[in-house]
Amino acid sequence: MKNSILDIIEDEKIKQKSVINLIASENYVSKDVLKALGSELTNKYCEGYIKKRYYSGCENYDKIEDITISLAKKLFNVEYCNVQPYSGTQANMAVFFSVLNIGDKILSLGMDCGGHLSHGFISSFSGKLYKNCYYKVNPKTECVDLNIVENITKKEHPQLIICGASSYSQDWDYKGFREISDRYNCILMCDMAHTAGIIAKNRLNNPFKYCHIVTSTTQKTLRGPRGGIILMEKDFESNIVQKYKNNEKNLMMSTIIDRNVFPGIQGGPHMNTIAAKGICFQEAMNKDFDIYINNILNNSNKLCSLFINNGYRVVSNGTKNHLFVVDLASKNILGIDAERALEKVGIMVNRETVPFDNKNFNNCNGIRIGVQAITTLGYKEDDMDTIFYLIDKTLKNINPI
Repeated sequence: MKNSILDIIEDEKIKQKSVINLIASENYVSKDVLKALGSELTNKYCEGYIKKRYYSGCENYDKIEDITISLAKKLFNVEYCNVQPYSGTQANMAVFFSVLNIGDKILSLGMDCGGHLSHGFISSFSGKLYKNCYYKVNPKTECVDLNIVENITKKEHPQLIICGASSYSQDWDYKGFREISDRYNCILMCDMAHTAGIIAKNRLNNPFKYCHIVTSTTQKTLRGPRGGIILMEKDFESNIVQKYKNNEKNLMMSTIIDRNVFPGIQGGPHMNTIAAKGICFQEAMNKDFDIYINNILNNSNKLCSLFINNGYRVVSNGTKNHLFVVDLASKNILGIDAERALEKVGIMVNRETVPFDNKNFNNCNGIRIGVQAITTLGYKEDDMDTIFYLIDKTLKNINPI
């Protein structure tokens, strides 16, 4: 059948080889990861945990999940990891259900300053089930300011504080956040979805030393399959969740989290994806991955500098990770128009809000640029000159607003 799903998949393979992908949340996985994702492992149900399944015949799946957990613990040097969440958002959901009661308050980075939907946005489950309040970046530096965070914490009394973002180009002071969370008796969570690969190679601050719980996706800079993980450097006893206290003594947080992943929010884990996660963790421990992360940081810094040096305004005036946001307001260009114009010439970016511009997503003036996917394909610093030239030439041919 013409234009069948399989035909479209083949078209997508060709397309991915013919575009410059600068979308900060995407990447290209290895052949081994793809092999696991498309393997016979997708055929079986494995509800439950290792040696505690609700189906027979899970011996091989127990081995795979055990290996994957061990690799994650080794990669991030942590005591606990749950590899079953289907996505980063579901990893966050499981944590929220573990440390919050319905109606409790979450403090997170505002959406307009780079925060994520699952951190309390009103249209997300997190905004519907919990109260939300936000800290903003410093208006002058456009960086997270701990004085602002503490003032809002003191005023709002949240039960959970979140470090982490969808489009924030600077590093995080996890130690400072922990000091605030301790002073005001809050749980501190880090969502390192974007920067997990960079953190794994110790090129950004380590959240595990200070955050009670860390969540992540396994795609993006970690270069694995679409999925989520939950990690803790050290397990701890908790009496936070009232519903577990009726007939039991205080539980360890690992037990509470495991119960909230399954059966709390999910059924059978996707064992093909878990196997692919294990492969990506193993790949991240190879020497080539160190080189890859180094190249990401070099490429990001070079491309960001080219924008700044050629008259573009970059949010927070630089980057310390794989992404940055370009503010096109001074060019009288909407982000959506830039996104569409660049797509026509084979360059993929996405529109993005700019701090304090007070515009919705379709009328914002920013574009988010990430280099991890092109770095996977072998792009180096010298290639950033060509990429900037193509973007700059395209933007200059957009009719102003």
